[in-house]
Amino acid sequence: MDLNIFWFILMGVLLTGYAILDGFDLGVGIMHLFVKKDEERRLLMNSIGPLWDGNEVWLVTFGGALFAAFPHAYATAFSGFYLPFMFLLFALIFRAVSMEFRSKQEMKWWRRSWDVSFTVASTLATFLFGVAVGNMMKGLPIGADMEYQGGLLNLLGPFPLLIGVFAVATFAMHGSIYLYLKTEGDLQKRIHRWMWTTFGIFLVLYIFTTMATLVSLPSAVTNFREVPWAWVVVVLNVLAIANIPRAIYLGKPGYAFISSAATIAALTFLFGFSLFPNMIVSSLDPAYSLTIYNAASSQKTLGIMRWIAVLGMPFVLSYTIAIYWIFRGKTQLGKFSY
Repeated sequence: MDLNIFWFILMGVLLTGYAILDGFDLGVGIMHLFVKKDEERRLLMNSIGPLWDGNEVWLVTFGGALFAAFPHAYATAFSGFYLPFMFLLFALIFRAVSMEFRSKQEMKWWRRSWDVSFTVASTLATFLFGVAVGNMMKGLPIGADMEYQGGLLNLLGPFPLLIGVFAVATFAMHGSIYLYLKTEGDLQKRIHRWMWTTFGIFLVLYIFTTMATLVSLPSAVTNFREVPWAWVVVVLNVLAIANIPRAIYLGKPGYAFISSAATIAALTFLFGFSLFPNMIVSSLDPAYSLTIYNAASSQKTLGIMRWIAVLGMPFVLSYTIAIYWIFRGKTQLGKFSY
């Protein structure tokens, strides 16, 4: 396979893994303040406690792969999104700090402050991820020198903001279904209502976002004309979305979670497919766009990295499978719980 295409696909796999796994982590954080009792909030945090840091390995690996395989795209993205990325970094830091610090003191104001921090950080991180995706689809003012030529306000257009809100709704739904699997009793009954509410919000935004994409970004379907089999993914995406309420109604939350994960995977695929072969689209001139070829490292570097990926990915997958198997089942509070 063409090494440039190989790395584009592998980065898509890494991004998909991160979106699915850390997606429910972030979703739990988004929904955190909807429970009031201290014990219930601890249960929510401990449902992701053993998993969240391992899930973020997928993001770190994605960033490292982007830096090594497509350094020009990495440099341009970080120059354009510098301030939003700093906000994202602080959000991810405070999400972790909130979990670690919350139970260190028993004062109500202390725990309440970290609860708010946990929710705000999770929501902000998700929103910023969505805004970044929206801007990548819409295009950025990139010049012939591969430099970003806009300001912060260029990143806050209606379409990127819509994708940011849609990302929050998607992860909230994904996190609610995950929480239903990890809880029991009265809390689980209330989370059952969350699943229906978050799915309803997700569905409305999904329809609206799809319409906005087709109207404002007709180029998003260009690749479908040359690769018509990709419409199969669109159909599977619709079927996965339709199966979420069906599975919830039939009392099969595991199937609902799988369908939610499949929905996120399909959306990630469609995002990458609509961009290909571009990494970053220039809104000034399509000729200035950064592609998987003009933004890539040398073929020798890509070749060496491919062998590193072949050797390293099994370790990431093995760790992920092992940690989920060890911490399967309902969440219980113990001596070392958050």
